[in-house]
Amino acid sequence: MSNDITTTSSTYLDSLKWQENQVSTEEKSDALTQEDFFSLLTQQLSFQDPSNPADNDQMIAQMTSFTMAEGISNLNSNFESLASSMTSNSALQASTLVGKQALLESDTLDLNAGSDAKGTIVAQEPVENLTLRIEDSSGQLVRTIDFGAQSAGAIRFEWDGKNSDGDDLPEGEYSVKAEGQMGGEFTSLPIATFKNIESVNVNGSSGIIINTKEGAVRLTDIAEIA
Repeated sequence: MSNDITTTSSTYLDSLKWQENQVSTEEKSDALTQEDFFSLLTQQLSFQDPSNPADNDQMIAQMTSFTMAEGISNLNSNFESLASSMTSNSALQASTLVGKQALLESDTLDLNAGSDAKGTIVAQEPVENLTLRIEDSSGQLVRTIDFGAQSAGAIRFEWDGKNSDGDDLPEGEYSVKAEGQMGGEFTSLPIATFKNIESVNVNGSSGIIINTKEGAVRLTDIAEIA
């Protein structure tokens, strides 16, 4: 009989300990709520000096400050939720870019079957005798395209994949160089070509990152997507 009483008492005490731990855990929060504020305000009013009551303007200022603080806290929570939603939406939109082509600054040109290789020559000022040289992987010149005189700006070009003799060349990566006469001197000009988008990453601080075989680049740094 005594063993049963002892067991029952032990179980009862354990349950009280659990409740005590639960209460202490629930009361562990140090954050002040609006109810806490009004409770403190009520206590302040109840203990104020009748001969020197609290100033109404000060009370209103305290209530306004607390309301503003709570509003800012709620606004921050809403912004976090909005940011999370925008990140998910950006990831969904970014996934549609895979398989398309991005115009990136590069000195190589990708030749794919059934389509012309395209790119842009960037001229900061008017240029004369502008030529585009296309070389294969061994460095052999396979095609030269003459553009003559061009005004400043982006100069588009297309290559049909044929060499100087009109023969079709195999698919692959070719080197490109643009040269022209600017200010009386021959100089090289920067070139941007279209690269296949292999994958995308969504980075909170960097935004959408586009991955090509040339490397990774921010979406905001891409001039054009085709």
